[in-house]
Amino acid sequence: MKVMKFGGTSVGSVNSILNVKQIVEGEQESVIVVVSALGGLTDKLIAVSKLACEGDSSYTKEFEAIDARHMEVIEGVIPATKKETVTATIKKLLGELLNVYHTVYQTRELSQIISDAIVSYGERMSSVIISQVLEGAEYAYSPDFIKTTTQFNKHVLDFDSTRKLVREKFVTIPKITVCAGFISSDKDKQHITNLGRGGSDYTAAILAATLEADLLEIWTDVNGFMTADPRVISKAYVIDKLSFVEAMELCNFGAKVIYPPTIFPVYHKNIPIVIKNTFNPSAPGTFISRDKNQGEKTIKGISSINDTALVTMQGLGMVGVTGVSRRLFGALADVGISAIMISQAASENTISVGMKNSEADLAVEVIRKEFASEIEMGEINRVKEEKDLATIAIVGDNMKRIPGISGKLFGMLGRNGINVIAIAQGASETNISFVTDSKSLRKALNIIHESFFLTDYQELNIFLVGTGTVGGGLLDQIKQQQPKLMAQNRLKLKVVGIAEEKKVLFKREGIDLASYREEIKQNGVPASPEIIKNGILEMNIFNSVFVDCTASYQIASLYKDLLSDNVSVVAANKIAASSEYEKYEELKNLSRKKGIKYLFETNVGAGLPIINTINNLINSGDKILKIEAVLSGTLNFIFNTISADIPFSKAILMAKEARFAEPDPRIDLSGTDVIRKLVILSREAGYRVEQADVEKNLFIPNKYFEGSLDDFWKTINEMDEEFDKTRKQLDAENKKYRFVATMEDGKCSVGLQAVGMQHPFYNLEGSNNIIMITTERYLDHPMIIKGYGAGASVTAAGVFADIISIANIR
Repeated sequence: MKVMKFGGTSVGSVNSILNVKQIVEGEQESVIVVVSALGGLTDKLIAVSKLACEGDSSYTKEFEAIDARHMEVIEGVIPATKKETVTATIKKLLGELLNVYHTVYQTRELSQIISDAIVSYGERMSSVIISQVLEGAEYAYSPDFIKTTTQFNKHVLDFDSTRKLVREKFVTIPKITVCAGFISSDKDKQHITNLGRGGSDYTAAILAATLEADLLEIWTDVNGFMTADPRVISKAYVIDKLSFVEAMELCNFGAKVIYPPTIFPVYHKNIPIVIKNTFNPSAPGTFISRDKNQGEKTIKGISSINDTALVTMQGLGMVGVTGVSRRLFGALADVGISAIMISQAASENTISVGMKNSEADLAVEVIRKEFASEIEMGEINRVKEEKDLATIAIVGDNMKRIPGISGKLFGMLGRNGINVIAIAQGASETNISFVTDSKSLRKALNIIHESFFLTDYQELNIFLVGTGTVGGGLLDQIKQQQPKLMAQNRLKLKVVGIAEEKKVLFKREGIDLASYREEIKQNGVPASPEIIKNGILEMNIFNSVFVDCTASYQIASLYKDLLSDNVSVVAANKIAASSEYEKYEELKNLSRKKGIKYLFETNVGAGLPIINTINNLINSGDKILKIEAVLSGTLNFIFNTISADIPFSKAILMAKEARFAEPDPRIDLSGTDVIRKLVILSREAGYRVEQADVEKNLFIPNKYFEGSLDDFWKTINEMDEEFDKTRKQLDAENKKYRFVATMEDGKCSVGLQAVGMQHPFYNLEGSNNIIMITTERYLDHPMIIKGYGAGASVTAAGVFADIISIANIR
């Protein structure tokens, strides 16, 4: 025999009731079916009673809606041969209910007894209807055998009388028995009572335990217990097995699949519970038993309560004093406040109690009253409340005796900027609970869900600014690599924000990279640095990476705020890393402090691994003594292109047309870009260098930089003759010009150098870069890194590599 409970959504409509009929009639063994009121009806009954008590005559109209809903259900599910009888029975119950409402309206009184009577009609009517829908079913009136007594003005199950009456009622168990959940009666006065919210689950568990059923099935509108709230975490999935303890912990912290007290009766009789979906009956559901499922995942599920507050009592006068906790919790219990979580310092000078937001003010009031003398004497310093918090619990039997769980949990939260206000863990080690602010709930749940491998892939959420040649190329590369990274590395790259010059688009679920330009055009909002920053911070998304593919000072100025909010930064933009040393150092230190990344590998050498190599050398104990480098792909292209047929001015134009040069090539010709790169390399090598410290040996007179860009193009050919003369001289000596950046012991310079055939820089082709690093280890034979140092695709690839490194993918 088994007990099957169907909740309000399962009996809330004609179609759902017909699903129930198919499920129950397909059973081969005897079943007791426990049903709730039609979905949402209990709340409706309470709302109408309040209208009547307030003297609002509209209660009659609301009652008519209740009447009409039940008639509609009868019309849709009851066979024609039974329809008249069932309608008469339900009309009789509705008539009684209306009379009670009339009495409340006339007297303006709504006692607890009358309120209990009113809410009972939901289950009384639904159970009658379901009993007539199921073929061959017998009806049992629950208040005849579910009995309560009163404790602290609340209805509490009277186990002894209930067990006795249930056994008497079910001496023999028919094929199908239908009874109402939730409702009961007082064991002495016999008036209608109830088991409180979730009481239908409790009714089913009481019957299953008392009659020693083989199984208790809870039929609802979800496929079972989920690893987390699917409305918050799209990757949450159904847990196939839980222990009773795990299920209880998840229920207590907000998982509303079953009513927590449901577990107690069946736990003691070792009767398994299965959570099933009325609307997807073929789904296996969640199986709950005493088995602890050893060898499975460490964490089974994450549960949370959003609407919570924390009340803290603090004072040195509590240290070593017995009875403080008893008085505190006694005072709260006297006013019906139940603690969600308790956290106490080992020194005993603070106790924090989690509760509902709505209870915090009353809790503070009663605690101050209880400890008035201690507060007056200064033994207790303060009693304060913090509202709008969230309580989160991670649950799993397999956490017991496994070191590092707490460290991993709070480390991941810290790196993502989640502040933990209070912590609690029982000696059973089944549950680790903590309190944070409610705005961080979504982010915290996603972090925990991913970090404990409840999902089988890692996710990075990317915000990209700048969709020019580098940014656009990067998006194309991400789009191309997304399937491969997911399949091979279990890494999901999700672009959640893209900013172009005039518009920005934010989309938490991810932007389709095949049509992002059209989507930005249609759904984007006007872009500004402030709007971009606020949009990112307001999304408050976990594992987030800000990617700057611009050359904007304003965008670079956002890095500090983003890093402060635990958003990693990947920059192709050189401005921040080459700005004042204090700003550079601040960003580096901030990323270290927050445990996140500030990466700018492509600032020098596009996709070449230069900065990363320097960091590895230093981190392994080496010292950088000297750097010599050709860092401008543009200038290298120009000096490699100059020939008898191609003068200096035309080579500059060719560099621009090939997109090696900036739109204003004077930026490259002035050496500004090389100076920035040299400053960045010197800083990464451990030297404090400013741009102003670099000795500049430039090869073009200042007058070419002073006018407009048009003036430059009109006059730059004046330099052709001089450069052609130099070219001929260099050709005769088998030498070539290279614009070389040099750092030696912290002293920096840039300028043209003529290099001979034996020099490593001589055969540098096209727009390639080369870097020669002399260190204490690489003293006689410097390390050389050489390759493409310019171009959108290799720069985009370098940025992509930085992004991947944040996910620790190798």
